Amino acid sequence: MAAEDTASTRLGAGRQHLRPLKRRGLVLLRLTAIVFAVLVFCEFLIYYLVIFRCSWPAVKTPVDAGGLGTPEPVLRAMFLADTHLLGAVRGHWLDKLRREWQMERAFQTALWLLQPEVVFILGDVFDEGKWSSSQAWADDVGRFWKIFRHPPHVQLRAVAGNHDIGFHYQMNTYKIKRFEKVFNPERLFSWKGINFVMVNSVALEGDSCDICSGAEAELLELSHRLNCSREEHRPQECGDRQRLPASAPILLQHFPLYRRNDANCSGEDAAPPDEKYTPFKERYDALSQEASRKLLWWLRPRLVLSGHTHSACEVLHGAGVLEVSVPSFSWRNRNNPSFIMGSVTATEYALAKCYLPCEDMVLTTYCTAAGGLVLLTLVHAGLVASSFHFGWNMLRKFKTTPGTSLEPLSFSHSLFTMRPVVKDSHSQGTEIYRDFP
Repeated sequence: MAAEDTASTRLGAGRQHLRPLKRRGLVLLRLTAIVFAVLVFCEFLIYYLVIFRCSWPAVKTPVDAGGLGTPEPVLRAMFLADTHLLGAVRGHWLDKLRREWQMERAFQTALWLLQPEVVFILGDVFDEGKWSSSQAWADDVGRFWKIFRHPPHVQLRAVAGNHDIGFHYQMNTYKIKRFEKVFNPERLFSWKGINFVMVNSVALEGDSCDICSGAEAELLELSHRLNCSREEHRPQECGDRQRLPASAPILLQHFPLYRRNDANCSGEDAAPPDEKYTPFKERYDALSQEASRKLLWWLRPRLVLSGHTHSACEVLHGAGVLEVSVPSFSWRNRNNPSFIMGSVTATEYALAKCYLPCEDMVLTTYCTAAGGLVLLTLVHAGLVASSFHFGWNMLRKFKTTPGTSLEPLSFSHSLFTMRPVVKDSHSQGTEIYRDFP
């Protein structure tokens, strides 16, 4: 009998010993689930929640306006700029991991939700293309295609920026050919009756260097072909070359056309107030006035899209030609990246902006979750008493009765010990203090 009692006692003690372990395991499992949920939200779900709100803008077609005949086909084009993939020299591994993951998730989510037909990157695809070695360039290109992978039916085109091939004094034929080997070197892209002209704006220095002279000659040839396509009766000087769609082109380049500064730019992703009034330096912050006039005169575009400034801006040039500066796509350059969605036909276009998740919102979510986890851990360890637990114990332990009041807190033995005061009716107002356990 004594042996059975001893065995029963040991079994009970063992069960009591296992209860704290089970409780700790359950708490650890809950904390792990919370961490996993926060990671999934901040690194995956938030991109779907934010980009899901974006939609393609509606563009008018002749049928919409009451016309007869077949409606014009609409091309869905996505424009982004200044991805600045970090290189081997200035790119810290943590910076690369964080910002490139953000761009990959944003781009892949936009592809899945919005399904564009063509994607244009408006320069500064890479951050160190102007000085990177052959091996570093190959590594950067490999990371680029991993981040911006896309199905075969989606076209991806890019124009060169100063970080891809260097400014005018750093640019050379080798760097240009290296960039064009990755991206299609054609300056003219036509699809669904729409002409896009992609300009190497770094080469529009205007100093008659070999590269600059070649770029201008190429643009003059494109201007001649575009003008011929607009003529109803084809003149003899147009020759027998394949005729382009009779549509005013959309001009795509890295440097914006000349403007004094960003003073007239507005919106939540415009340049900050302390930078808006800084004068633009020609051939550095924007094209020169001469190069801007030549492009507008030669190509007669209906719309211009550019990058370089990392901020948004809308400017009207000449006879009402709209230029849209597309903000950077990377958290490295701004807290609220975005891209432009364009619904384009041969005669009309409509643009809309799609914002990506803000970096500070993601960081705030992480910090809030981390603070909550620390607090929960401390509460479980008994180092911090929750207010609910304290209030419940106070109500249960210190029930008040008529004629009973509560004295201020006493800190002699416990952090939260109340000393009720009981007034004896036979003591003629004398207060008799009794400590309650």
